[in-house]
Amino acid sequence: MMNAKIVQVTGLGLSMAGAALAAPGAIAWEVSSDPASQLPSEVAPDIAQTAEAIAPGQLPEFAPRPAAPEAIAQSLPADPVAMDQVTSVSQLSDVQPTDWAFQALQSLVERYGCIAGYPDGTYRGNRAMTRYEFAAGLNACLDRVNELIAAGTADLATREDLATLQRLQEEFAAELATLRGRVDSLEARTAELEANQFSTTTKLVGEAIFAASGAFGSDLADDSEVVFQERIRLDLQSSFTGRDLLHTRLAAGNGTPFRIGTLTSVDGASTAESTQIFNPGDTGNGVILEWLSYSFPLSDKLQVYIDAAGGTHADYAPTINPYLEDFDGGRSTSSAFGQESPIYRIGGGAGAAMTYQLNDSIGFSLGYLADNAASPEGGSGLFNGDYATLAQLTLTPGDRLQLGLTYVHGYHRSNNPIFDIGIGTALTGTIPANFPSAELSPTVSNSYGVQASYQFSPKFVVNGFFGHTDVRIVKDPFGTGIRDGEVWYYGLGLAFPDLGKEGNLGGIVVGVQPYLGGYDNGPSLSSIGIDNKTSLHVEGFYRYQLNDNISVTPGVIWLTDPGQFTGDRDDVVIGTLRTTFNF
Repeated sequence: MMNAKIVQVTGLGLSMAGAALAAPGAIAWEVSSDPASQLPSEVAPDIAQTAEAIAPGQLPEFAPRPAAPEAIAQSLPADPVAMDQVTSVSQLSDVQPTDWAFQALQSLVERYGCIAGYPDGTYRGNRAMTRYEFAAGLNACLDRVNELIAAGTADLATREDLATLQRLQEEFAAELATLRGRVDSLEARTAELEANQFSTTTKLVGEAIFAASGAFGSDLADDSEVVFQERIRLDLQSSFTGRDLLHTRLAAGNGTPFRIGTLTSVDGASTAESTQIFNPGDTGNGVILEWLSYSFPLSDKLQVYIDAAGGTHADYAPTINPYLEDFDGGRSTSSAFGQESPIYRIGGGAGAAMTYQLNDSIGFSLGYLADNAASPEGGSGLFNGDYATLAQLTLTPGDRLQLGLTYVHGYHRSNNPIFDIGIGTALTGTIPANFPSAELSPTVSNSYGVQASYQFSPKFVVNGFFGHTDVRIVKDPFGTGIRDGEVWYYGLGLAFPDLGKEGNLGGIVVGVQPYLGGYDNGPSLSSIGIDNKTSLHVEGFYRYQLNDNISVTPGVIWLTDPGQFTGDRDDVVIGTLRTTFNF
């Protein structure tokens, strides 16, 4: 193995054994020839001891120095001609063989291939700019040599090479010092640009649902047939700062829920227990603005939401129903009831909200939404029509457990259901639960809910919720002194992520949709045609992911004794095969 001796190159200068060359920092170089023939005898022993003390691969790195020539050129008066790599110094026609710089370039370029020139073959060393370019190239050569030494593949430098490098650094000391300051300035400016540069962008997020669905049971209306329904959503997501988000969502669809039983609202709607996620907002395939919302941070802990249209409480308050919550999208449950607690369906529309994350374990949400905020007519507007305000405390004691304590206060005109997300059509619950005054009086509601989720493993999650709504009937609808009533709802959900293969999802939901439990200090429910027997909701689905953009989901919903009307009630089974396209 060839003997190797070590000398040190300090900063951008040199320090050979016994020579005092002043500059900060240090860099290691290898020397190739036999020490006896290349170095003075009094220097060789010191070099040999140094070589034995430093193992291969442990040579010190270069001290801080200017960046690569490409970065430096950006801060200097640049020649419009681009730089190209050259393989021999003889290609640089304006450097004469009689110049001392020619010998320096000859050694560096032909030995290490690290000096750049112009495409026309000139170096142009007689100009100040060229001197900076030369200094940058010299720095690049030092980088290259250091890489070769670290890899253990460099040819050993001769004593003459070291002397040439020493002379070069002395000649270009002023330029190298200037470059240090300019590179520091460039690095600071680049860091600032990287931290603050952002281009306004808009992204399209779309979803299309094709669903074949059929309902079976003797309590179905006569016109309940097997149907093929669809819905499409196009969400334009725009950001102006990189931390804010503007949602502009367009939607069109033709889905309507199956009619169950004979008890209906004044406008002919039946119980909302059969509502599936693609049913709300039937537009007759006309395009509507379904959602317009803007959110932005006021601080690292405080997020603000402004809803101009179509806002819901689930937009800002965690519903604590992981994997099953899809914001009425087509990648989870078939039913609207299975996606979130009905307490989040109380009210919606336009308004404002905020979330404050006190720490990793405690968060607080507060919001106000009005469903007819754009109308100046009496009984409408932002504060004089239907509205709902929500407050929620969200607790996350650990990575697996999450809890939510929720309160919602709402006002509902006589012809508007309670659980309608502000669209005037109930999404969940029976007719008596949504219209406790039989549409004869406005209603004030105060709702209380608790939600919880626990992830037993990456492939098994249990979610649950319980809710109670106290209703206050503003006017006595029956002339019997009825003023107050109670609505109840609860559910349990099991989610199985990646069931069968990655990306799939299985789920089971069992619960009771909102039902009117009774009136305080009034007649019995049965005396006014209402049965207080609860209806059980049992649902199962399995989403099979064909690829990243297409999924197929078969689902079954079983409703026992639906409708909450008196008389004989048979169970209803709804089967759906849903294909969802996400893009």
